[in-house]
Amino acid sequence: MTRNTTPAPQLTFFRLLGTAVFIVLLVALVAGGLLAAHELGHSRLQAREISRFARTLDYTFQATPSDAVRYPAHGPFDRRMGYTDLPRFAERLRTRGFELIGQTRFSDPLIDYVDRGFFAPHREKTQAGFSLVDCRDETLYRFRYPFSAYPDFAAVPERVALSLLFIENRDLLDESRPTLNPAVDWVRFGRAALGQLGRLIDADLDAPGGSTLATQIEKYRHSPDGITTNAREKLRQMVSASVRAYRDGEQTLPVRRRLVLDYLNTVPLSAAANYGEVNGLGDGLWVWFGADFQQINTLLGQADAAGETLKAQGRAMRQVLALMIAHRRPSYYLSRGRDDLAQLTDSYLRLLAEAGIISPALSEAARAQPLVFRDHARDPALHPTSTGKGAGAVRARVAGLLDTSLYGLDRIDTDVSATLNRQLQLAVSDYLERLSDPDFAAEQGLIGERMLGPATLGAVRYSFNLVERSLDGNRVRVQTDTTDQPLDINEGSKLELGSTAKLRVLTTYLEIVAELHGRYAPRDPEALRTVELSRRDSLSRWVVDYLGSDADRSLPATLQAALERRFSASPDESFFTGGGLHTFGNFNRRDDDRSPTVREALQASINLPFVRLMREIVRHSMYQVPGSTAQLLEDSEDPRRAEYLARFADREGQTFLRRFWRKYQGRTPDEMRTMLLDGLRPSADRLTTVFRYLDPAAPPDALARFLGERLGDSQMSEARIAQLYARHAPEAFDLPDRGYVARLHPLELWLVGYRSARPDATLSDALVASEDERQAVYRWLFRTRFKRAQDIRIDTILEVEAFLDIHRRWARLGYPFGHLVPSLATALGSSGDRPAALAELMGIIMNDGVRLPTTRIERIQFAADTPYEMRFARRVSEGERVMAPEVAAALRNALSEVVEGGTARRLAGAFALADGTVLTLGGKTGTGDNRIVLAGDRSGPALNRTATFVFYLGPRHYGTLTAYVLGPNAAGYRFTSALPVQILKSMGPVLLPYLEIGTETGCRAP
Repeated sequence: MTRNTTPAPQLTFFRLLGTAVFIVLLVALVAGGLLAAHELGHSRLQAREISRFARTLDYTFQATPSDAVRYPAHGPFDRRMGYTDLPRFAERLRTRGFELIGQTRFSDPLIDYVDRGFFAPHREKTQAGFSLVDCRDETLYRFRYPFSAYPDFAAVPERVALSLLFIENRDLLDESRPTLNPAVDWVRFGRAALGQLGRLIDADLDAPGGSTLATQIEKYRHSPDGITTNAREKLRQMVSASVRAYRDGEQTLPVRRRLVLDYLNTVPLSAAANYGEVNGLGDGLWVWFGADFQQINTLLGQADAAGETLKAQGRAMRQVLALMIAHRRPSYYLSRGRDDLAQLTDSYLRLLAEAGIISPALSEAARAQPLVFRDHARDPALHPTSTGKGAGAVRARVAGLLDTSLYGLDRIDTDVSATLNRQLQLAVSDYLERLSDPDFAAEQGLIGERMLGPATLGAVRYSFNLVERSLDGNRVRVQTDTTDQPLDINEGSKLELGSTAKLRVLTTYLEIVAELHGRYAPRDPEALRTVELSRRDSLSRWVVDYLGSDADRSLPATLQAALERRFSASPDESFFTGGGLHTFGNFNRRDDDRSPTVREALQASINLPFVRLMREIVRHSMYQVPGSTAQLLEDSEDPRRAEYLARFADREGQTFLRRFWRKYQGRTPDEMRTMLLDGLRPSADRLTTVFRYLDPAAPPDALARFLGERLGDSQMSEARIAQLYARHAPEAFDLPDRGYVARLHPLELWLVGYRSARPDATLSDALVASEDERQAVYRWLFRTRFKRAQDIRIDTILEVEAFLDIHRRWARLGYPFGHLVPSLATALGSSGDRPAALAELMGIIMNDGVRLPTTRIERIQFAADTPYEMRFARRVSEGERVMAPEVAAALRNALSEVVEGGTARRLAGAFALADGTVLTLGGKTGTGDNRIVLAGDRSGPALNRTATFVFYLGPRHYGTLTAYVLGPNAAGYRFTSALPVQILKSMGPVLLPYLEIGTETGCRAP
């Protein structure tokens, strides 16, 4: 039997099929590998798909608030540029007079993308910072960080770019791969992955990094703390960098060049003392080596030279390369690891020469140069910045609005539009600076009696403030002074501005007259004759008598009559004020025998009528309410006294304690003590009694140091110190007596002591804790043995309380400080003032009694041309009526008479517009001579001398001009307020072009 050995047809078929499948699979695998290799090398598929996706991640800017936006939560660059704080900034601005007028809106895909944790793709800024423009969009201040940067890729020397790529990302700029994804270098990524696996076996293994320039930039800009904490964070960087790379389309070569540029301009390079963060190659070269960025680029952009030039090129190359390497561990390499950095730099210089990126000659020249770092102690890296006083004031205000430092503000991506007029600011500043030139000062009429001497011009400083009013607010157009200090005299000072205080006194006087008119004018003459008034409230008596006469009873007529009242100018009377007897004098002794009207006293700035007017105001405040405390205490036999005292102590004590609480709210113990002491008229006894109350356990030498600082008398004898220390011991006085000695309300002294010991206490805690003190403060008034001594103490306390009421009135009109000195000397300026605050009062007067906001900032824009852009504008305010329009009109009229026939008469007719219109001018002059008062009320060293003119100029402008000398040399100056008046007159040609309506020199409409 024979066998058939021919293979079965089925078996042959399956073999053939299997072979075919194998071949197909093999071809597929090979093709897939080739395609994958091509994709890894050229990224064509990524380019198509990612760019398509990236196009959906867009945003628009809308002129309304938006709820479709996400702000970064972390990242060093996002924090520095303020992006992470934008929600907080927005909330602060909304509560401080600004409204949101524009914001970005994210597309739905972008919101989803960011909510997944990725970084919003957009063209990021390599330089940003605070910009300030004036009312005509001219630059007032511009800060850009980093300071030095390459403007474009073409500006980067080839050696610098190639060296960076050699170290960090060698194939990044391969032009043969136009769609390359710059976020991933797969070869480098693979080595890094194997290295991380190796570290699982050997933790000390030095694993290479897998980051490209693109992912490094994402990391140090946007990752928390600028570091990669885990694989998830690395993936976020890679995805974000990939999407950002394809945002403008599939072609990435321009993006890759920009990555090189951005890295060089923004790479973090640690921080330096007195400088702060260092970012970018340009700033790094200057901060760490003191090298000039432009010179470095010039050297490295040239072909290899010889001799000294080659040495300079070598030094430049070494410094540049060192910073590129230092980025890996900047805090180490640029501080403790400088020797390691130098060795590593030498190694790379050899490798760069071997790779042909630099010549062997340049490599050798670079290695021959030592890596010399800047000595920051002897030569700190401080970039000069020019900030005018007006711009400085605006910067300070913006920093306050945002609750940030000036250092931080300068680095926030912010554009601010101010109300200042740059050209006028510069013109005025230049004019004031020239006044130190004797020839120029003489030309302006500033040399002479009660003016200046040619030899003393240099020490005199000037400040000028000009405001333009409009229906929706008052805009500061000029704010400048001639000091070279950061302090702004207009806003940051407390100066004794002399007789300008008479304007505040006159304002209070006319306001009270208007209030009394409103109270009594509705009554007929018969009813007025039955009105009961205190015999000491002469102001109320005058109003009632005037309204009961046959005179015009209208408010304007009453105010004019009030200005015609006469007060003695005699200096012969002693005034009990501030707890003691004081006398006052007039500037011009020829006025001593006069009894001028209030109007005449204002024109000639006569002191004594205003002291007496202030006394009338104080007494009115004490006796204005029938049955008031002051009236009750006049009658020592009144049976209600004991019963009333308890109610009085509790009610009045709580009232004053609440006032003092508001005064010191939010202050630290040191700040509270400083405020308390600044409100004293300093003398050894007053200061010692406060010191011993607040620091009862302090030794005598601490008291000596304290008095030396406060009185400027460091030579006080040990015996005198011991005497004061013992006399004011804690057991020597109770709280009311100590308050009397210090000329302070005792409850204010108690509250500062209480809150210093218990900073976390609440108002409720203080009210409970002060129950006994409130009773003691007022019961003490009735336990004095002698009626005269009792009355003195009563008058002292009541005067303090009256000045609290007067301060409330002044504060409503813009008075800048938290207290007034409780003395009639406040009428002559002893409580101090600020030029800008006086200007605000003038604005109220010009605005018919409406207090409008004084504006220095029109608009604030954050993060322009980014997904986070926000715009704010000042909220239009209708203002607050704080003064009757009739009072404002009476004040304007009285102030105009100061110019027409008073102390500022040299200004009469001085300002005429091009069409011949003469601008109406009014104002008030004042001269202050501020000195320390030593023990026994002795006149001590001079602190400053000031002369001020607060004015209105035409229907739209008002301001202040102040001349002052600071320090002991002030005692040698005798200039008066005639000086600022003459300066304002001579400034006419500078100011007039800007006062014309509709001229090209004026500001654009907001």
